[in-house]
Amino acid sequence: MIDKNVIKTIVEEWLQGNEYFLVDVCMEPDNRIVVEIDHADGVWIEDCAELSRHLQEKLGDELGDYELEVGSAGIGQPFKVAQQYAIHVGKEVEVLTAEGKKVHGVLKSVDGRDFTVTVKEKQRQEGKKRPVMADVDMAFSMDSVKYTKYLLSFK
Repeated sequence: MIDKNVIKTIVEEWLQGNEYFLVDVCMEPDNRIVVEIDHADGVWIEDCAELSRHLQEKLGDELGDYELEVGSAGIGQPFKVAQQYAIHVGKEVEVLTAEGKKVHGVLKSVDGRDFTVTVKEKQRQEGKKRPVMADVDMAFSMDSVKYTKYLLSFK
């Protein structure tokens, strides 16, 4: 039986000196090992193939009956690690709060496990009859939201 931590160690070894980062390693019940990586400029299939070969070389016969799958984290999928937040600063995201409210806005900043999203909200301004749209910063913790994901825009 292959240990998840052994796979993580081998992947981290391959990641040294390159700008990719590990998002997740999943050991599926159907004997599949799924390794997800990401990069600020996207993931190249050639690099996934190279990482797959590296894993096969290091694991050798231990792979046995396992099916190995190496790929990108997937655009539009919820973020799993802090680096995914960092590479999406300045881009539109959707946050599902712990209370179940969806918030759409621009990811403004990331600080450790905390992040800020700038949203458009109607606000009353003194001297105006109608509310006007204004930018409002909302602070969140990665640990207290159900998910955050990049919003694809086809504008």
